[in-house]
Amino acid sequence: MQKLISIIVPMYFEEEVAQECYNCLKSVMLQNNINYEFVFVNDGSTDRTMEILKGISTEDYRAKIVNFSRNFGHQTAVTAGIDFARGDAIIIIDADLQDPPEVIPELIAKWEEGYEVVYAKRKQRNGETWFKLVTAKYFYCFLNYMSDIDIPKDTGDFRLIDRKVADIFKQMTERNRFVRGMMSWIGFRQTYIEYERDQRFAGETKYPLKKMMKFASDGIIAFSTKPLRMVMTLGLISVLISIAVLIYSVIVKIFGQDIQTGWTSLMVAITFFSGMQLLGLGIVGQYIAHIYDESKNRPIYVVKETVNIEEDDVILYKKEKTNIS
Repeated sequence: MQKLISIIVPMYFEEEVAQECYNCLKSVMLQNNINYEFVFVNDGSTDRTMEILKGISTEDYRAKIVNFSRNFGHQTAVTAGIDFARGDAIIIIDADLQDPPEVIPELIAKWEEGYEVVYAKRKQRNGETWFKLVTAKYFYCFLNYMSDIDIPKDTGDFRLIDRKVADIFKQMTERNRFVRGMMSWIGFRQTYIEYERDQRFAGETKYPLKKMMKFASDGIIAFSTKPLRMVMTLGLISVLISIAVLIYSVIVKIFGQDIQTGWTSLMVAITFFSGMQLLGLGIVGQYIAHIYDESKNRPIYVVKETVNIEEDDVILYKKEKTNIS
């Protein structure tokens, strides 16, 4: 029996690309004789995205829809797609067609070689600003330095995961999601294929600078305790400097020399150490905020409706979530 490939496509205000995304994906599936299902996750779009998706699902029973009650974010939409996907392998791809569907057969070929995770690595990023290119480059360098796991550079969520990886992923219940980090943490045999990233087909990016900064913060806090250790180290250094200054002052006083006091140096010292304290409190506060989010034990997302998803699959999903919680 031919294995089933689930294609997960998060959608957020994608009325300009939804139909073309479906057309391109279906064309690749048919040309390569792939047994497929599409899981479109409407992440609270209030434009015509849901209307277009319903039209698609009416014509193609393999086009399934998970419709959120509001916007929960891209990483949560990916999570929902994995929750509802039934495939032996699952592929995550964005709707904007920057990640070309033509790469999908290459991902499947690597999976058939025995790899459980196959991620797509960008060797060229067309249509992106120099600011995005520079920040992306240094983000991954900084993230890998700060993180306790190795997260591949120049990769996004565009990847294939095996069913066994998906089942483990579904057991991970943290609310602040960083999918590519979670996949790296799970492990198994992982490899990559290289591709050139295209320009966005239409519309605007849904990841402005503010969202990118939160995304980076979530990734670092979720997979590293180094910021806490750095704060502790800086605190220790500050204490040692203070002790050294105290010893110096005592020695100078013993030998009868006057200690010159200066307003500028005093203010610099006070400002510096006060800033370090506030920075430390801020970092600790971020970790506490994440702990607080987890302690509320709210569902990761709320589904308003599903389309072309069998009742048995919905019941199974609910049972799995009940068992996990």
